Amino acid sequence: MLTELRASLRPAIVLLLLMAVVTGLAFPALITGIAQVTMPARANGTLITANGKIIGSELIAQGFADSRYFHPRPSAAGKGYDASNSGATNLAPGSKDLRDAIATRVADARKQGLTGVSVPPDLVTTSASGLDPDLSPEAAFSQVARIAKARGLDEAQLRGLVQSAIAYPLLGLIGEPHVNVLLLNRQLDQKATIPHP
Repeated sequence: MLTELRASLRPAIVLLLLMAVVTGLAFPALITGIAQVTMPARANGTLITANGKIIGSELIAQGFADSRYFHPRPSAAGKGYDASNSGATNLAPGSKDLRDAIATRVADARKQGLTGVSVPPDLVTTSASGLDPDLSPEAAFSQVARIAKARGLDEAQLRGLVQSAIAYPLLGLIGEPHVNVLLLNRQLDQKATIPHP
């Protein structure tokens, strides 16, 4: 009986170890190697550098509160924009806490000089991860007046900057038009010296 058990277990253990090596080591190493060769920037987190220092990633939102910058979506990740504690509020659409949070954010946006008839939803609601780096074009355009005033820049030039930063759906089908807030703010800093005409 013991001999039969050993004979049955031996192929199972060998197969387990073989599959662990193939799926746990060989396959991930192969995919990592292919990614490093074909798209190294994406494989390494799409990092953004300035003066040789990493300042962020295109994939993770950062909190910009200064009126001179485009603000991202609110974050529920940790204490806000905490990539090590990603997550949403998990509040139901009918939740009083959610309604109160949105009402407070709308009032804050109006105090900051947000223009437009209505406040774009992505400026007052958090994303599922709490770290969404993108805004709708409407949300970016609605902040132009505040930024132009804070920086002393021409609104038309800022609108052109936002327009040039819009990423459109892949093949016109996959995804929504969006603006990466960190990349837009980097472009804004590079153009910060443009005065009113």
